[in-house]
Amino acid sequence: MKRKLVTVDAETLLATPMSKTMFIVDGLIPQGVNVLSGAAKIGKSWLMLWLGLQVSQGLPVWGIPTMHCDVLYLCLEDTQRRIKDRLFDLTNDPPKSFHLSVTCGLIGNGLEEEIINFLEDFPKTKLVIIDTLQKVRDSKGSTGKTGMYGNDYDDISSIKRIADGFNIAILLVHHLRKLQDSDDPFNDVSGSTGIIGAADTNFILRRKRSGNAATLLVSGRDVEYQELTLQFNDLV
Repeated sequence: MKRKLVTVDAETLLATPMSKTMFIVDGLIPQGVNVLSGAAKIGKSWLMLWLGLQVSQGLPVWGIPTMHCDVLYLCLEDTQRRIKDRLFDLTNDPPKSFHLSVTCGLIGNGLEEEIINFLEDFPKTKLVIIDTLQKVRDSKGSTGKTGMYGNDYDDISSIKRIADGFNIAILLVHHLRKLQDSDDPFNDVSGSTGIIGAADTNFILRRKRSGNAATLLVSGRDVEYQELTLQFNDLV
């Protein structure tokens, strides 16, 4: 059978009604795959826990409106005890719409099925946070048939298929390289450019360990480039 491309002409495309891009945090975190990268031990997990709490209660993030929805947070570098202690510090009224797990499968070995089953059980979920990306990857590194770039791109694409299929946002927490690129901070993301290339939106979190001020750089397909100045409290 002769294979053919599925095409649409420009006139038809422009006349076809389509829903607007869904944002978890208006103008900042859209549907699709989002990658937040930062150095180790600068407060990324605290930030993700707080973000999950805010969104699951429909509360603003840095004064920006959020979508009130269920949230799944895979906090894979923590224990339930540590998460419980942090929740006590962050809220007196924890919502049932905020779901947490400290264990899960790997990409290509159970993770996708686990997330899909969860989304089917909790259809109000619109944000999934995976902390960290490295915890759900195997150790193949650059030894696979497609090399490091291909492996990185394939792993992110596998997660993106879930985000696109369920029209949700998936936020992957990742690390930065120790050596920084003075010309383009997004080149500091650990691994190959396959990670930032496959993601819909990329975030870089920078913070000096001696201070509470931080900068969040944002670049993506559905968001304008932004630089936000953040202030961490003494809990981190």
